Amino acid sequence: MAVSETHTIDPGSDALNEHTVSPSLGLRQPATSVIAECLRVQATVPSNTAVQRFFGVSPLGREAEPWYVGALGELEVARRLAGLGPEWYVLHSVPVGSGASDLDHVVIGPGGVFTINTKHHRGQNVWVGAKRILVNGQRTDHLRNAAYEGKRTSKLLSVSARMLVDVTPIIAIVGARRMTVRERPYTVAVLRDFELVGWLQRHPVTLTAEQVQQLASLAAQPATWKRMPETEAVDHDAFDRLRRDIERARRRRVLWVTLGIAALPFAAMAIYSATFWP
Repeated sequence: MAVSETHTIDPGSDALNEHTVSPSLGLRQPATSVIAECLRVQATVPSNTAVQRFFGVSPLGREAEPWYVGALGELEVARRLAGLGPEWYVLHSVPVGSGASDLDHVVIGPGGVFTINTKHHRGQNVWVGAKRILVNGQRTDHLRNAAYEGKRTSKLLSVSARMLVDVTPIIAIVGARRMTVRERPYTVAVLRDFELVGWLQRHPVTLTAEQVQQLASLAAQPATWKRMPETEAVDHDAFDRLRRDIERARRRRVLWVTLGIAALPFAAMAIYSATFWP
């Protein structure tokens, strides 16, 4: 089971002889679900014209933008989690239940089992209280949703493992301009993305290496989550191309703004000359 960039498990390992690891989850790439939705919505957006490309108009459709931003957040958290080390296991974009929901990340290691709900609040102000999270002053359901994910994961893993599995839900905040923590929530950890690895590694040891491997094996099986992954492959390369096109358009807009600012003194001189010199 390849569950992170830093750790793989050989499906033929004797330690996993009772729980065959399905590559459908073990090899699942980060942000798979949101990337699929982003590309689906983006496919309905007309391609930019040559003039639009020349002036750096973003190719990203308005309705695809939330999915795109969400995917970037999950990819950034996955990049951070890759630094946890070989004793930790990470699953990404885990489909769960009969609906369309998924778990952004499931982390299993010496410190226990964790679900991570990624929230990409680029350039926004986040306020954290014991019972609520505000984004630019607006209430969110972040705490409720994260707590539900933790309870749901605990129930499903406990059934598969035939023992009680405690799960700690985490909200990972990405890209916020400022995060103010007035009071820590009681049941959900709220962290900036760059705090994740250190926080997890400092967490008290609650699982043996054998328990970690057993739970990681179970977590990699679609049957544990009562749902099979999508049968249609998600084109991550297409998302990478879209990302490059968006960045190329952004650089072109910056170039035009820079050229415009540089031209201001010359324009001012021309106006001055036309005004005061006949």
